[in-house]
Amino acid sequence: MISRKITLIATLALIGIALCASLRGQQAQKPLTNLDVIKMVKGGLPESVVVSTIQSRPAKFDTSPDGLIALRKAGVTPGEMDAIMAASGKGPSSSSGNAAAPSATASADAVTKSHRPTVMLVQNGASQPIPLEKTQLAQTKTKPTSMKSLAGAQGLQAGIGTGTMGAAGHTNSAMGGTAIQEGGSVLSGIMGNRKPTVTYVWGVTNPASSTVLQTDLPKFQVDFSRAMRVNPDDYEPAIVKLTPAQNTCRIVGATQGKEDLTSSPAADWEVYSHFLEERVAVQPKKLGPGKYEISPGAELEPGEYAVVLRPVSKTKKFSGGDVMRAQGDGLLFDAVWTFQVPDSAE
Repeated sequence: MISRKITLIATLALIGIALCASLRGQQAQKPLTNLDVIKMVKGGLPESVVVSTIQSRPAKFDTSPDGLIALRKAGVTPGEMDAIMAASGKGPSSSSGNAAAPSATASADAVTKSHRPTVMLVQNGASQPIPLEKTQLAQTKTKPTSMKSLAGAQGLQAGIGTGTMGAAGHTNSAMGGTAIQEGGSVLSGIMGNRKPTVTYVWGVTNPASSTVLQTDLPKFQVDFSRAMRVNPDDYEPAIVKLTPAQNTCRIVGATQGKEDLTSSPAADWEVYSHFLEERVAVQPKKLGPGKYEISPGAELEPGEYAVVLRPVSKTKKFSGGDVMRAQGDGLLFDAVWTFQVPDSAE
């Protein structure tokens, strides 16, 4: 009997020690602050990761007007702001009664999807949506003298991720950080010997597009009229020829800039002022702000192509952080709708 009591007491003592250790661990987890969120955003983490972290951790946010303004200036997205307000008990996620309130992530997804730009292929009196993809941004020390030189640049890797918006090939995927499968970069990361100026390369994963046309003179309907945080009149659609690189990816274009540009929230990067790409002559027809019909001026040769959105003014300034995270103006510049013109196209 005595030995049983001793065993019971020892067991209870061990349980108590374990509980105390668990409580100490919880207490040691510091609450998230505005500065923590800004660090995650500037670190290039996807919106889905930032929102999930906000929702799963204790928080002590500054939701004063000055605090919220500082967050927006740092590049925090509307979805991340909703999550912060919800965690502070001031957002739409907090509700009373039995009705279940939508999560901040779900709300952000719904809004983002309704505002995403679209491209439709028009043929035989019918319209077919083309999947929206996000270019992968990487750095290399190779100067952007030609697309061919970039295609042979050191650092090109096989086995990279899908890089598409949402599930690959599904045109109803939402546009935004929560739907982006980050995968790997088209090119490897920063080179060993870092220099003040590097070449930024935009590429799209996989060696060929899943959208194969049957015509070499296609017509497209482009709509980016509801894109968030942008002026649609600042952009126009274009068609560019893609350059295959080592059978792993296709290069869209490139430019040079300071190596820390993508971590800056300031809108001071003239991305398109000296941008290298192979644009195709097109016949654009503007239907309204952010709405166009475009088609190439002549039959396209067999190869890989993409519909892209480009600033009307080459001196338009972008935030490097927005370009890196594909949000705002950066979202439009990073978006591509790829297609393939086969030898059999007529």
